[in-house]
Amino acid sequence: MSPPPPPLGRARKRAAHIFDPALDDTELAAARTALERGRWTETRTLLAATGRDWDRRGHRLVVLGQSPATRAWAQEWRLVEPESADAAALLACASVWRALRGKERPERAQEACRAAAALDAEDPTPWLALLLLARNLGSEEDVVRLFDEVRHRHPQHHHAHHLMVGRLAERRADLGQDPLHEVYDFASWAVDQAPPDSPLAILPVVAHAERYRVLARVARAAAPPERSGHWSGRRARLVMKAAFDWWLEWDGAQHPRGRIDLNFLAHAKFCEGRAAEAAALFHRIGHHATEEPWAYPGRDPAQAFGAARNAALGAA
Repeated sequence: MSPPPPPLGRARKRAAHIFDPALDDTELAAARTALERGRWTETRTLLAATGRDWDRRGHRLVVLGQSPATRAWAQEWRLVEPESADAAALLACASVWRALRGKERPERAQEACRAAAALDAEDPTPWLALLLLARNLGSEEDVVRLFDEVRHRHPQHHHAHHLMVGRLAERRADLGQDPLHEVYDFASWAVDQAPPDSPLAILPVVAHAERYRVLARVARAAAPPERSGHWSGRRARLVMKAAFDWWLEWDGAQHPRGRIDLNFLAHAKFCEGRAAEAAALFHRIGHHATEEPWAYPGRDPAQAFGAARNAALGAA
């Protein structure tokens, strides 16, 4: 799911320094810095070393594609190595981000994604880029079709499942806090399909947070999420307990997007009022905070994360 726009004013600059989509991937951050300076050979080396780890490859390419200068350097790389699937995938991701910012026609980004997919039929990343585009600009039919394309190539694709949950949560906002909403069914199905150590075990918590985002936006609620009652129902407690128990057993620390899961789980535990459990998660997160879900609904994520972290650690 694409990040919300940063808040205006000084908070925008402050948040930009706090929330790094590279998370704890220092090699990715170094390659991104080199790419922004026009050195794409470091990115070539990084992607070659990533290999067929599809979650890590997707994470790295999506993050690299966010930099405004990436498209120009990816085009240069493609000119030098026209058969490089890595160069084509990087260009596809960069083109999608430009389209999402209104700097490029979506059709052109789609063409770049299809060209990348043609160079490596097994790689789910070009389809992930198309899904990211459709999540924001496409129809529900497009989102479902593209999710199936990603899942066909990598059934437990972390980012693709998050994108799907975000889109499904937006359906039928008039239902309110409906424990039978389809987003919960989808998240439960994904958990059942995944192996026991899969970080998709956190997906029901993500679904609950995404549903809160939608309901709060519709209701224009001003109350902070921890006082909304959204995390106090029986289903919510069961979902959070199962996810926290999974974290205690498996941790998921080695997953490239593991810090995203930890932020969603810490947010849920804090909203539930479980300060000690939230504190343990905040310790594990360290300084790798994510804008989502702390920005829900329309809050300054830096302030929300800092206040929750200080309150949980103080109470613990």
